[in-house]
Amino acid sequence: MNEKNSKTPTHDSGLFLGLMSGTSLDGVDAVLARFEPSLEIRFARTYELPDNLVKNLLRLSQTDAEIHLDAVGRLDSELGQCFASIVLQCLRDAGMDANAISAIGSHGQTLRHAPMGEHPFTMQLGDANIIAERCGIDTVADFRRRDVAAGGQGAPLVPAFHAAVFSQTGEERAVLNIGGIANLTLLHRDGRVRGFDTGPGNGMMDAWCRKQLDINFDANGEFAASGSVHRELLQACLKDAWFDKAPPKSTGRDQFNLEWLQTKMQGLAVSPADVQATLTALTAHTIAHELKAAMPDCQRLLVCGGGSHNPVLMQHLRNLLAMTQIQTTAEHGLHPDYVEAAAFAWLARETLAKRPGNVSTVTGAKGPRVLGVVYPK
Repeated sequence: MNEKNSKTPTHDSGLFLGLMSGTSLDGVDAVLARFEPSLEIRFARTYELPDNLVKNLLRLSQTDAEIHLDAVGRLDSELGQCFASIVLQCLRDAGMDANAISAIGSHGQTLRHAPMGEHPFTMQLGDANIIAERCGIDTVADFRRRDVAAGGQGAPLVPAFHAAVFSQTGEERAVLNIGGIANLTLLHRDGRVRGFDTGPGNGMMDAWCRKQLDINFDANGEFAASGSVHRELLQACLKDAWFDKAPPKSTGRDQFNLEWLQTKMQGLAVSPADVQATLTALTAHTIAHELKAAMPDCQRLLVCGGGSHNPVLMQHLRNLLAMTQIQTTAEHGLHPDYVEAAAFAWLARETLAKRPGNVSTVTGAKGPRVLGVVYPK
């Protein structure tokens, strides 16, 4: 596997473009990849989301937000236009023609994720009709709802890709993605695949940085490093009932947000830096607890996502998982920033081939399902 940002010829068969806009809202990752005979990343770049889009998404993604149907419709269209512009810019940057791309796989931006209850649902915005129309490329989107319809969580969906790319026979291995939400994929030595969300990833830390410092994220963990873990606040957070749920389980910004944090801080006097240090520790503790419970003899943990760049968070994980070798996916051929976008390029390929994209032991669905809806060019 290799990754390169060099110009490449057009009309390259078997090339897929993956778009990933995660709960952290730190940008849209775009990856051009091919998967035969093995994974090759031909181009990868992260593109910024416009500030007004980020503000609207942050506002509407809170559970107590007053939401109007017109606002959701406009945001769906605006995101579709934004994603289409990013695809076209990506092609220009890569020196490629639309005809070179077999299909786009677009995850969309999650507004709500509620896979439990009498009427389970998950909602991702970013109208794929607009992407297909403007880009002239077959577009696959709406990956999660078929799994939910089959009784699953609709998340995480990346474990199937992790298994295809990172499995190692004879080794108990896990892949950890630390995006806005953190999730684990368990790749057992006997070939079994399991996975689930562990809880907050970067999302809570980023939200606190925006509130306190008006910055989008804690670069190099400096804000957290300036404070100390507040043990009482950490314990209050860890007592949340969600963490006691058994897999399959998934979550999102509508569960873990600043309103949730405020309920845990009631009656406590905690400095802003100590809150950041505590949120960083919370992410690490919940990951480590879930990994120890589900794969106690994990030999190797491969980390990807924005959290892999946070040295304070990574040191917490090394302290808590001293018996596990911790590496980033870069050491296994795939840049940690682009694993999920590559995964949705791969899922688009699986959809077009009418192959299942979910792992039912991960999501809890009734069985394997072909995921996504194809929007023809």
